[in-house]
Amino acid sequence: MPTDLERKKTLALRLLSMFLCTLLLLETVRVPAPASAASETPPSAPCGPGCNGYDVVVIGSEIEGVLLAREAHAAGLSVLILDPREKPGGELIQGQMLVLDEPNDNRKRSLVQGELKPLYDGYKAGNIRKLPAFESYYRKLIREIPLRSGITIDGVEIEDTDGQGTEQRKTLKSITYLAKDGKLYQVQAGYFVENTDFNALTIHLGNPRIPGMESLYNGKKPDYMAATYMLRFKSVNWNKLHQAVLEDYPLTNVVKKYGANTYVDWDFATGFSNLTYNYRPRDSHLMLRGLNATYQKDGEVIINSLLVYDVDPADPTSVRSAVARAKAEAPYIAKYLRKHIPGFGKAELNGYPDYLYIRDYNRYETDYVLNYKDVMSGRMFWDNVTVGGYTVDLQATRVVKKGIGYGKPDRYGIPLRSFELKSYDNVLVAGKNIGAEIKAYGSARIIPTTALAGETMGILLGREWKQGHKRLSELTPGDFRRIHRYLKKDYDIRIDQ
Repeated sequence: MPTDLERKKTLALRLLSMFLCTLLLLETVRVPAPASAASETPPSAPCGPGCNGYDVVVIGSEIEGVLLAREAHAAGLSVLILDPREKPGGELIQGQMLVLDEPNDNRKRSLVQGELKPLYDGYKAGNIRKLPAFESYYRKLIREIPLRSGITIDGVEIEDTDGQGTEQRKTLKSITYLAKDGKLYQVQAGYFVENTDFNALTIHLGNPRIPGMESLYNGKKPDYMAATYMLRFKSVNWNKLHQAVLEDYPLTNVVKKYGANTYVDWDFATGFSNLTYNYRPRDSHLMLRGLNATYQKDGEVIINSLLVYDVDPADPTSVRSAVARAKAEAPYIAKYLRKHIPGFGKAELNGYPDYLYIRDYNRYETDYVLNYKDVMSGRMFWDNVTVGGYTVDLQATRVVKKGIGYGKPDRYGIPLRSFELKSYDNVLVAGKNIGAEIKAYGSARIIPTTALAGETMGILLGREWKQGHKRLSELTPGDFRRIHRYLKKDYDIRIDQ
């Protein structure tokens, strides 16, 4: 009969045998590892009690960052838009900047690509001209993305990280914001995006300001291009305007009578500066420059011409004052146009925007700051995320009275590094926050150029960071050769040459 010791040995051997069999079975049925790391998905940023974590948090609702948010959301990332303005849409919707500028190369080929192309095609065809059509387009972009308006950033949490070499990188860990309900909320994110027209986020992050318009004349204080208040009219006889200019041809006579760059076709009109510069505003904060007008059909016209000086877009009181000044001046401008511009004899004001087109404010240093030589030489970068080609156009300030131009570039590239906030590994800038010296900014600032960059960065967040486990700042020239191939193949976006 076995002793107690022998029974214990036998039991131990059986348990060991069962354990080894279990291991063998697990090895046999184990699920194979993913073929590549790209098939895995990193979790959203960890978040403690009282805060929410997202993959991407976009501050502001300008269309450039919205396109980034849309592509990131489409790739399966968790995205939140926090908008400091009371209503979404920014320059395009609230400012009603519905006169669309278009970049092109020196062969007159349009450089509009990506998600904006249907908007521009509809605009040029006359199908998207009035505000409701633009609003419908914008709503489709944001309809699936959580958006919270009327917030104020209360604080930021920044963490130092180990940099490579001598470079010290930082991580923006979280932001705290005050919501309309009077409560404070905290959000963490893998990436944060500055997408306002007044640096609501980047003002808190400590980077040096890129010199602005003051650098053209060695000014001591920051200077900015004037904002615009859009003027809307109805009961305009566009045919009469068109015919009047045609009757004054040849072009030398048109220029002599109306001013340089005067042009009218069935859809658009520019110039008439000989007439507009003779207008004397009642308010010293305002100036009426040459017309940049779009015929919206049915006798309706919208004009980008009324400049407003001394607007601080970061100060709601300054913005409200500027809008009030422009609204008060608008009836006198209408009276002047009725008297001096053909086809405007019966024109009436057709409503008032509640916001402005802010074309210029502070920009903060990015990993690469685009310069004028880059633009005019047609430079292409290994990490291109967009291409530009618009005229170097700097609008008026109180010192630079009528604005100034610095030539028309051919097609040129803008690198990802010009949209990565310097020293931060997870902060991107969108739209007019682009890292560019003032002359380069005069060309790169328009929506189609920076919107394509936003769209491209949203794609990269999905495919390279979320799926590929690489920070955008870690991408290499080899990565971008691959990226440019799939952008062309999968998205019809051509930005590599």
